[in-house]
Amino acid sequence: MPTPRSLTTAPHADFELEVVAGTWPTDISGEMVFSSPQRCTPMEYAIFDWGAICRLSLEPGTRGAAPGRFAWQSRSIQSPGKRLWDRLPEQFTTSGTGYQSVLGPANASNTAPLPWGGRLYTTWDAGRPIELHPGTLEFVAEVGHRDSWGGGSMPMGGVLPFLLSSAHPVADPDRDCMWSVKLDFVFEPTFGMRPAVVRYDAADGTQVRYWPLDGVVFGGSTHTVSQTRDWLILADSGNFKPDPAEMFGGDRELTIDHEVPVWLIRKEQLDGLPSGSPVAPITIMMAPPSGHFYGRWDDSDGISVVWEGMDLMDLALYLKPDDLDVHGRPIDPAAVGLYNMAMAPESIVEVLFDPDTGRAIERGVHREDWNFNLQLSAMDWSTEGMSRPTLHHVTYQGCRPGNISQRAAKLYEGRIDLDQLREETPGSLATFERGSMALKARWDYTDLGDHITSPTFAPRDCGTNASHSAYAGGEPGGHDGYVVQPVLSDDGFRVELFDAAAVGNGPIAVLRGTDRECVPLLLHSAWMPAHHDLVDAERLRFSDELSDEVMASVPEEFHGAIREVARECDELF
Repeated sequence: MPTPRSLTTAPHADFELEVVAGTWPTDISGEMVFSSPQRCTPMEYAIFDWGAICRLSLEPGTRGAAPGRFAWQSRSIQSPGKRLWDRLPEQFTTSGTGYQSVLGPANASNTAPLPWGGRLYTTWDAGRPIELHPGTLEFVAEVGHRDSWGGGSMPMGGVLPFLLSSAHPVADPDRDCMWSVKLDFVFEPTFGMRPAVVRYDAADGTQVRYWPLDGVVFGGSTHTVSQTRDWLILADSGNFKPDPAEMFGGDRELTIDHEVPVWLIRKEQLDGLPSGSPVAPITIMMAPPSGHFYGRWDDSDGISVVWEGMDLMDLALYLKPDDLDVHGRPIDPAAVGLYNMAMAPESIVEVLFDPDTGRAIERGVHREDWNFNLQLSAMDWSTEGMSRPTLHHVTYQGCRPGNISQRAAKLYEGRIDLDQLREETPGSLATFERGSMALKARWDYTDLGDHITSPTFAPRDCGTNASHSAYAGGEPGGHDGYVVQPVLSDDGFRVELFDAAAVGNGPIAVLRGTDRECVPLLLHSAWMPAHHDLVDAERLRFSDELSDEVMASVPEEFHGAIREVARECDELF
């Protein structure tokens, strides 16, 4: 059985959910927000379509829901690029890397939400972060003038800049800034990417600062930026490598790496350093590759990181119409455009990066045969919780042979065990102890039609203790609160709520759409308190970037539509 067909066929829509099992607790509050790609255009790789933001209120009767019911809302992210596509769709073409146009490449902003104080951002690996109104979910602004980013990642015309970034920038509570990254293409002596650290201060308004990593060129991507109090942590994700042969219409030749470089940068190295100046990182090698890793904020005992391995998960591979799965069956047409799923069980590691010796010291490792498709995780993101983490909750989607192509298996011949990919296995929600990575609890989803996706941690009694940050509950760390687990199914979307300290006991309450509504593919999620107003701050306007030089790079016949979009965006704040 492949993944639910509704992942690509269900519409984005508003609806209400109701409790169908258990009792919904009264000490949970706030909201869960999701990023999701829309299905605006038949696209080779579906996860590159325009983004939507979805929101689930965790309190009944709020956000317009009827008493006792829970609101699900979905909004298209109406960025300048999306508004131009709405007016001039014929000027946009698609490929395996998303939209291109004479107006510039799209910023799909469809991968992850990032709450930061009372503000809400969405992100993507190939575009700047986008700020949304936390109440209405409307587009507000993109982060940082294109010139302050050092220009595009590749020289090209258009009013939409090409900026390769990170889907997971991180907010720094001490400095009140957002840390991200920029990648620039380099072609000499070989094709690769040059990374730079990017800093956006809440007080800077329309600008960012950036510092290239001195002497670093690599072949992958930087999906995550993590941090401790004193260090920034970047890595070659290793599991998404742009293949020039494939980009120019040939067959894919590149495979993911066995190990990847991790770059450590002391934050104080950047203090007072002019934007654009190179900075020297410390490089440490780590295996296996990882898209997601999370540093412990308190680094007094070293740089401790949860490293969520993607042992044989090649996210650059996607399912094509003529693909056969590993059993020789045609790929379900509804699965075409989704990513090729994991081809081996995956590791989760607690690792200590030692900048003095350049070593990665494994403190705890978990990897068993059922650990297929380690997807996403839930943790207490408060400063207190990240300083003294206790539990780490992880979603595994199980082995899905119907979503693994023979083409992928051939490319990885000799690195995978085909016998291990024959049987479909259930998904699981698992809890690990921080430090040892010992398995504390596990809940299996025995219905193979269930597709569990990004969980989140919601603290208990948010904000009642003034000694904690606004995001912390009574006892920070990941155990005192709830794990909210979305479940996608062709039988209807549901949300299961677990006691974070006892995931193995099963859900304590279940929500389901009142008409068994289905929802499309959801990517990352985050918990945040409910905010209704837009923070007063200086922000970048789309019109600020429309210099004579930029406008001259676009045919004059489109200038009217561009100016019209600029006027609309200027009126948003």
